[in-house]
Amino acid sequence: MFRELLDEIVLVIDNGLRTLTDTHQDSVDDSKYPSPKELSPPNRRTAASIMRINHCGEVCAQALYEGQALTARTPSVQRQLKQAASEEREHLALCRTRLNELDANPSIFEPLFFAASVGIGAIAGRLGDRVSLGFVEATEDEVCKHLDRHIDELGDRDERTKAMLESIRADEAQHRSAAYEQGGLVFSKPIKSGMALAAKVMTRTTAIF
Repeated sequence: MFRELLDEIVLVIDNGLRTLTDTHQDSVDDSKYPSPKELSPPNRRTAASIMRINHCGEVCAQALYEGQALTARTPSVQRQLKQAASEEREHLALCRTRLNELDANPSIFEPLFFAASVGIGAIAGRLGDRVSLGFVEATEDEVCKHLDRHIDELGDRDERTKAMLESIRADEAQHRSAAYEQGGLVFSKPIKSGMALAAKVMTRTTAIF
């Protein structure tokens, strides 16, 4: 049992290193999104800031799911979490593609957020599958809200970035619904407010750096 857990921890660390060093990026079929267009300097800075935030958010989401899978109580929940983590890697690749197009870099704080998120996810998993799934539902609910804000902020000035975020939002909403349908605990408003505050710290920190 300990050997299996140790193997899983090594895999999480390996995935983290690959993610943070940009060697674990899935290929992206960007043909379904509008072609890149030249943006004005202010719009380019806005798009770069938004994609930097979302890239870091996908790093955190992947780390959370990996941490939760480490301590999941049942194989079915573990599989669900690992599948979600895999889909977050696709989102990560999409965000990185757009960052590259905008000549922008990911946040320098991503290693710190990845490590913290793995720990938080592992703690959530230890509290039981209902709590862990509830954490997924609450997290994805907050993610959908901030994606909605970013999509509104972009408006029609950057159709490519907007379409990418809309695609990511659809997947995140599906993760939220799946966690709830699997019996995830519905968190109280104070807990969700605390999670929203933590998300705000992350977004403000990574918007520039």
